[in-house]
Amino acid sequence: MKCLELLLPLVLLIRGNKIIHFFLLCRFISIWDISAMTNSCVVIPCTFMYPSAVRPYRGTHGIWYFGQPYPQLFPPVVYKSRTDIVHESYKGRTRLLGDLSQKNCTLQINNVGVEHSGRYYFRADLGGANIYTYPDFTELKVLDQPNIDVPAEIVSDERLDLTCYAPDNCPDMSPEIHWMYTDYLPEPLFTSDYVEESNTAVLASTLTFTPRPIHNGQLLGCRVHFPNTSFVYERLISLDIKYAPRTVWVNVSQEVMEGSSVTLHCDVDSNPAPRISWHFGDEELMSETASNASLFLESLTPEQEGVYTCVGDNGYGAMNTSMYLAVRYPPREPLVNESLTVQEGSTIALHCSTQGNPAPTLTWLKDGELVGTITAEEVNVLELLEITPQVDGTYRCLAENEHGRASSSLNITVEYTDISLIQESSFYFSEKYMMAVIVGTIGGVAVIAFIVAAVRYVGQNNKKENGNPGQDVGSRVENPSMFYSAVKKDKQSLRKKVLKTELLGSKFNSILEESTGDDSDYQSVGSMASLERQELNYAALEFVRGRPREGGFGRGDDGSDYTEIKAK
Repeated sequence: MKCLELLLPLVLLIRGNKIIHFFLLCRFISIWDISAMTNSCVVIPCTFMYPSAVRPYRGTHGIWYFGQPYPQLFPPVVYKSRTDIVHESYKGRTRLLGDLSQKNCTLQINNVGVEHSGRYYFRADLGGANIYTYPDFTELKVLDQPNIDVPAEIVSDERLDLTCYAPDNCPDMSPEIHWMYTDYLPEPLFTSDYVEESNTAVLASTLTFTPRPIHNGQLLGCRVHFPNTSFVYERLISLDIKYAPRTVWVNVSQEVMEGSSVTLHCDVDSNPAPRISWHFGDEELMSETASNASLFLESLTPEQEGVYTCVGDNGYGAMNTSMYLAVRYPPREPLVNESLTVQEGSTIALHCSTQGNPAPTLTWLKDGELVGTITAEEVNVLELLEITPQVDGTYRCLAENEHGRASSSLNITVEYTDISLIQESSFYFSEKYMMAVIVGTIGGVAVIAFIVAAVRYVGQNNKKENGNPGQDVGSRVENPSMFYSAVKKDKQSLRKKVLKTELLGSKFNSILEESTGDDSDYQSVGSMASLERQELNYAALEFVRGRPREGGFGRGDDGSDYTEIKAK
């Protein structure tokens, strides 16, 4: 302990012709802080010193002042050793425990109240001009409840020590400390100890536990009791537990109509209150520091459909929750192909695309009749294969959902051959071919029969002529008009005509055969008179069948029949 002994002239007061000298003895011991509970007592420890050359005159006396050390400022007198004259608030409450002759100025104040809190100064009176005022003071704090030492920050899931202090500066009373409302704490630990705090005796009780977010806002209490008295002091605190967002609550996903309005709510459980922000995709729509925040959306469009995310961040952690906002609307006007002209037998794809929520049902109609039904997604295609003339017409794509409908149309023109003409021609050529086969068969049989009859006839005439050799030929014929020496049938030519028609992917072949012959199938040989000196050696009828042409009908083997007529 350091001691500075200086005699300094303090004030020169002139009262009439008298000059009074005051000296200040500056000796720094310490500035005491001491506390006491109301209605209890408190002991203020005190020692003082003065220059060794000074000799007290008529003993040593002391005075305690409250608030100020200088008498000329008229501070309240707490205690005065020469007399009992003190301030009324201290009457009967103070007594000197120390021995001034031993430089001990310890003071006890009983039944202290809150009004007694403040600074206390000691003044030594050694007689004569040796009056010394010490600038050192003791700061007294009178408490009506115990102190609880709470950390500036209490973080969830981190060990916490809370200490309750009760001053123990009264020789006649010793405090006891108990904690209140600790039943809900997880495994609390209690320890007690006496400590010296700012040169004053203090009883300390420490509560140790690990807080959780659920403990935020819970009450804890410290109770101080002086045995054998009715004095009880309590203090309650509310735990301020810092924790990251635990839950983020938002609206459930919902559906709204296009053009309407909606409010999205977000509540975040955290301590301290977080910065709440609403996000749509990568865009931040709003933010504010609060435990809850609302986002108002009006005149909704389909582009505003999607995932909305609420983010809560309070520096101890962050959490987010999302919801889906669906915007319902009727189908938009479908986009379809331009009207087009196509070739018969080709393939085309009709495109129809539209938007709507829920996804529209697409219906293709041709001239008012149903062609196909599809559920729209992005683009839907109706494929028409092997185009026929019946495809020609007006096609309409109709989009429907529960909120409305829309449609678009296009025309398809098919370039094709007249179907009725093709069908009639096909039937005509098919019928003609069948008739040609039938007629050809019958004609062939008739020709063969004719040839056989002609051969027999010629043979019979030869026999007759051979039976009467002397008879003149011309005389045996009554009507010698014409006699044919030879009849020869040339090879018949077959002319083939092929008509090939393609209709709707099918091919029809019709083969028509027509027989043509020369007008001079027979040759005139003159009258019998002119044949008298001519010799007829052979007469032949020959039918030769041509080889079958490629793609035509085959014929049988070639054949010849002969007959011989001899005339002499």
